[in-house]
Amino acid sequence: MPKNKRPIPRKSAPSDEEIQDALVQQLCDLSIGLAEQEIGASNENNESDGSNGPSNDTLKEQEREVYKIIKKSLHQKKDDVLYESLDRLKHADTAVYQLLKERIEEAAEVVLTRRDEGITVEINAFLIPMFVRTIGGLECAQSFQNQDAFDLLTKSLQKAQLESQDATVVLVSYAYHLDEIDSITFSHINAMVREALASMTDKKAAATPAIESSFGGWPDSDFGPDDIAVELRFLLGFTLKTADDAFYHVPDEDAAVDAYFEAREKRFQSWTEQAAPLVKQCLITD
Repeated sequence: MPKNKRPIPRKSAPSDEEIQDALVQQLCDLSIGLAEQEIGASNENNESDGSNGPSNDTLKEQEREVYKIIKKSLHQKKDDVLYESLDRLKHADTAVYQLLKERIEEAAEVVLTRRDEGITVEINAFLIPMFVRTIGGLECAQSFQNQDAFDLLTKSLQKAQLESQDATVVLVSYAYHLDEIDSITFSHINAMVREALASMTDKKAAATPAIESSFGGWPDSDFGPDDIAVELRFLLGFTLKTADDAFYHVPDEDAAVDAYFEAREKRFQSWTEQAAPLVKQCLITD
């Protein structure tokens, strides 16, 4: 007769918390390794003739893995993975934290797609902060009642050479409060960008629930009717362009890079002065 054997206990499946924690740690480890590889590859290129070696292959592979986790988290709306990874790195290595933050923001705010004719187009979100000075404070119900002023404000971005003449630029007819901007997560802005892409490329009017849900409303104002108020608001916009548009090409040489961004900054400063009357007409009816 066979002896009775004690049953082997089954291993319990990992919980959702354990799976998420492992993914967070994987993203942190990959980000740290990627930063180390970038530094090593940079040193090798400085000491050699600039040819691509094995370190560059490893660098590309780790970068693909990092973006794979980021994009999967965005599509599945698992913002906790991204924010927890940033929180861990912020306390462990601020340089790696900054690199990962930039990669997450780029993946969330920039979407590439390939059209049937073989052209790769890119859409990205941009944010314009503005301080608005009024008597008595802004009223949300008064804003964006002047459609002509809003249309001119949108066109002014290309007229001022802040965006390419070949691009398609749209603004959201809403002035975001800082609380509303802070409440938009990485996956939320990514969904908004994809909605904007569909709206700007489809012939039929596309629904925009993610964009509409970003309008959280302004908090109650503490300003009296005669108070001088200075308030921070944000304009959100989207730019659709070909991925190879030369207008957005940043030069390779350090001196040329500095000149490129200095010229762009001057154009932006000039635009803020020229656009101020249009902004006023968009935000203040009375």
